[in-house]
Amino acid sequence: MTDQTVISAKELSLTFETNDGPVHALKDVTLTVEKGDFVSFIGPSGCGKTTFLRCMADLEHPTGGTITVNGVSPDAARKSRAYGYVFQAAGLYPWRTIGGNIRLPLEIMGYPKAEQDQRVARVLDLVDLAGFEKKFPWQLSGGMQQRASIARALAFDADILLMDEPFGALDEIVRDHLNEQLLKLWDRTDKTICFVTHSIPEAVYLSTKIVVMSPRPGRITDVIESPLPRDRPLDIRDTPEFIEIAHRVRDGLRAGHSDAI
Repeated sequence: MTDQTVISAKELSLTFETNDGPVHALKDVTLTVEKGDFVSFIGPSGCGKTTFLRCMADLEHPTGGTITVNGVSPDAARKSRAYGYVFQAAGLYPWRTIGGNIRLPLEIMGYPKAEQDQRVARVLDLVDLAGFEKKFPWQLSGGMQQRASIARALAFDADILLMDEPFGALDEIVRDHLNEQLLKLWDRTDKTICFVTHSIPEAVYLSTKIVVMSPRPGRITDVIESPLPRDRPLDIRDTPEFIEIAHRVRDGLRAGHSDAI
């Protein structure tokens, strides 16, 4: 582990006990995420992508192996507010304004009112929602609601952003736009991002590292270090380099399926 290591998993396993018997969600997962990485996790439904993310966030507890976040346990990282978490649904409270939703974790953490105001204004600007603070969630499109959700996760300035398929329910045009915005946000803030997706183009477009996972029990079948430049216009998806990485991801997914049969 280096000084730059943010997340380190070693032979991580997680088995859920159910009425129908044990469910092996993760098996022997070993991975290192470095500071400033944008890591995407891709694999079939039920392969443990979200479970792995939830282990990082101390929302699930491994039954084998180890995982550290910033060199400490996920529990200690959670208590030190090391990460923000963005769920699949925006999860905004309909009775609170957009500003009020973003302010909520700051209120819970006891930030002074003046600092809350400053932080809300800053993150609204970061996600291109300046001027929408007094709107309610129902007055915003799905894409704007998800941007507000990202702003809420950024409000207390955690170094790590955990994102569980945040754009999966959005149409392709909106998704493309938010992918572009997320890359700009990552570039400006230098956060470390772990991002769950089902989309091969999304994983390749966003990531410095793509982690391909197999069907349950979730194992890592490939880790692809992206050679693409940090500055990525959308039309980079038409280049031979992009298409080659996408093929490798697809091959890794196929190999995982074959091994599972």
